[in-house]
Amino acid sequence: MNSPKSILLTGGTGEIGKALTMQLLANGYRVSHLSRKPGNNLGVKTFLWDVNKGEIDEACIDGIDIVVHLAGAGIADKRWTDERKKELIESRTKSIGLIYRLLRTKKHKVNSIVSASAIGYYSDRGDELMTEDSPPNTDFMAQCCVDWEVAVDEAAALNLRIVKFRTGVVLNDGGALKQLALPVKMFVGSPLGSGKQWIPWIHWQDVVDMYMFAIEKEDFKGTYNMVAPNPVTNKQLTRAVAKQLHKPLWAPNVPAFALKLLLGEMATIVLGSTKVSAQKIEDAGFKFKYPELTSALKEIYG
Repeated sequence: MNSPKSILLTGGTGEIGKALTMQLLANGYRVSHLSRKPGNNLGVKTFLWDVNKGEIDEACIDGIDIVVHLAGAGIADKRWTDERKKELIESRTKSIGLIYRLLRTKKHKVNSIVSASAIGYYSDRGDELMTEDSPPNTDFMAQCCVDWEVAVDEAAALNLRIVKFRTGVVLNDGGALKQLALPVKMFVGSPLGSGKQWIPWIHWQDVVDMYMFAIEKEDFKGTYNMVAPNPVTNKQLTRAVAKQLHKPLWAPNVPAFALKLLLGEMATIVLGSTKVSAQKIEDAGFKFKYPELTSALKEIYG
């Protein structure tokens, strides 16, 4: 029997990080986190780092086989000032850079980097279907993802296996879905802008399973879209949520100009249309538990 693999997670206290940690522990892996503050999960060893100061506990990579990089400031948490934009990029790039600096200077047995990226790489592309070979866009969201992926790719010089997942809109009982469902629950739900913009959604369990797939398959590498195989429009998603919650939709669409006034440049998150293909990950043998929106929402709202 092989001894269990050791996984080091950045961003382990986020929603996906927590769910992935539980799954890894349940499957017999050893799990450690890199975090700004001590953790309270007894099964997980937490090492401290301060990305801004460039400080990291050097013991964090001892005995580690795979690093899973999920760290990054929340893209929709605050308005995009110049300072916030810098923080959004550096929280993703400087953090993995700190780990690579350690790997270059210290003896280790790390063989793989599995990292998040985001479908913001493609940003607003209308009705065109994006594959992993599609070129990046040129706006801030895309630039953030390009910088992030370039930083992750520095692992190639260390001869590590690299997996990058361009993550879509993750549906769970928090996050984006909570924001969308709130007005629906209060009987004022409505599509945003034209409602025709594509939403590349994915159920949180499929996200966790896809990370497990990357961790367990040692010959699996490259860049993959982390989205369900059946994208929907903003209008279809809003309607499906209303149906699941047994609420009517009668309010008019929220006009695009109002969202731009409210959110500034960040409005692209809700008004941008990104239709994304899941073909490559399916071809690699990954099986979705929730390929259809209806069953995904049913599981979340129980």
